[in-house]
Amino acid sequence: MKDNKTKKLVMMAMFIAISFIGANIKIFGGSIAFDSMPGFLGAMMLGPVYGAIIGAIGHLLTAITSGFPLTIPVHSVIAVNMAVTMLVFGYIYNYFKAKKSKVTDIVLLIVGTLLNAPISTYIVSFVVPAEMKAGIIAMIPILTAAAIFNILLALILVKAIPTKYVE
Repeated sequence: MKDNKTKKLVMMAMFIAISFIGANIKIFGGSIAFDSMPGFLGAMMLGPVYGAIIGAIGHLLTAITSGFPLTIPVHSVIAVNMAVTMLVFGYIYNYFKAKKSKVTDIVLLIVGTLLNAPISTYIVSFVVPAEMKAGIIAMIPILTAAAIFNILLALILVKAIPTKYVE
């Protein structure tokens, strides 16, 4: 799928739509949902920048469907964190894919999970009101579990999809 921008834009739109569906599958009734898998998959299939756009929009869709429980500015910071996570994830995927490394999945799972859950949550803890900080930090285990599930699903799918569709 190299250099075919129309196909990439259509696939990006499809991944955003899938992210919207995942945004409606909430964990524990909050704003944590299964919206990031399309971003991880898009970063691998379409490239880091496309994955970043999918990840950011995916989070904003989750926030919208949840009524922006942490406020629009906080969810905007989370969307930026998601974009950075997908960007780094996509670049790491491309680096290890080029080397045909056997540790790619393990590295992606570790780095993606760390960026998507504890590191992102720690950054967000600086922009929420002081009385919410402990509650945000307490969400790390749930966010970590959701990140692992989303990344594992993306890794399974990227192997199942024919290589002609992968960047």
